[in-house]
Amino acid sequence: MGYGNYSHAAHTALIADRAAKPGSEVFTQSATHALMDPKGLKVRESRDNADHPNSLGIVFALDVTGSMGDIPQTLARRELPTFMKLLTDCGVADPQLMFMAIGDATSDRAPLQVGQFESTANLMDQWLTWSYLEGGGGGSGEESYELAFYVMAQHTDMDCWVKRKKRGYLFVTGDELPYPAVSRHQIEGLIGEKLDEDIPIEEVIAAAAETTNLFFLIPDAQRRRRCEPRWRELLGDHVICMDSPDDACAVAAGIVALTEKAVPNLDGLAGVMRATGMAKERVGGVLHALDGYAALLDPTAPRRAPPAVATAAASGARSSWWKRLFG
Repeated sequence: MGYGNYSHAAHTALIADRAAKPGSEVFTQSATHALMDPKGLKVRESRDNADHPNSLGIVFALDVTGSMGDIPQTLARRELPTFMKLLTDCGVADPQLMFMAIGDATSDRAPLQVGQFESTANLMDQWLTWSYLEGGGGGSGEESYELAFYVMAQHTDMDCWVKRKKRGYLFVTGDELPYPAVSRHQIEGLIGEKLDEDIPIEEVIAAAAETTNLFFLIPDAQRRRRCEPRWRELLGDHVICMDSPDDACAVAAGIVALTEKAVPNLDGLAGVMRATGMAKERVGGVLHALDGYAALLDPTAPRRAPPAVATAAASGARSSWWKRLFG
């Protein structure tokens, strides 16, 4: 997947009439869309082609439980074109975008939904709005984020990695803890493949990190308290605490631009954001969220927060445990 060219004008026009619509008219699914059902899932491909010779796979895994429905709505109504425009203006070539939707596999009817990698505005929007915003969640303080890492590790194939050893990107949005392991019973029920044993969350993260830069985006300061420490143990400074859920697209685009060295530093990113007409206060919020990660990329740069603990999982080293299970 990933053919066709992106048009910011077309994308902006596509969502222009949604601002006043109720959410039920934007996200119309009442169950998992047949094409996003992971049952029998083989592989989601991000491929080079004539339109995109240097494809870069980027995945948003959106928490669609009750407390997190604001981010999918914001993307569909306003912010997804912002993400693509910032990437383009920073000079990031050939992004191909895929959406997943994550719920709670212990209680929800649709805990895992998986789209395709796309490059055009219409198809990106299609997969996003085909997502079923179930609005559930189990109430235990955990959601099934580990399923997103499992899909990245076992069911994606990206030319950016295969051909150029350049990692793709996974942005998981959430405000809860992960479950401690990928359940073999849930994988069999949802995808239809059998595992010999449960997979600890640390192992599935390490496997996904081999081909993908992994990030967990927390919507705001109020919601960081209950989940940030555990995620920092797993992902270090790849945990990004935002000032507002509205900043998810700008923060994600900034991460890609900084990592790809499309902009030299936060000052360079700020200049691009200001040139798009982004308000000064919002630019400041995005920079604040990215401060720790920017310092990770450039340890000589000043930072306002102490460094978080880096983990083996964030480094991308696949463990002998995973090799034993999957080869």
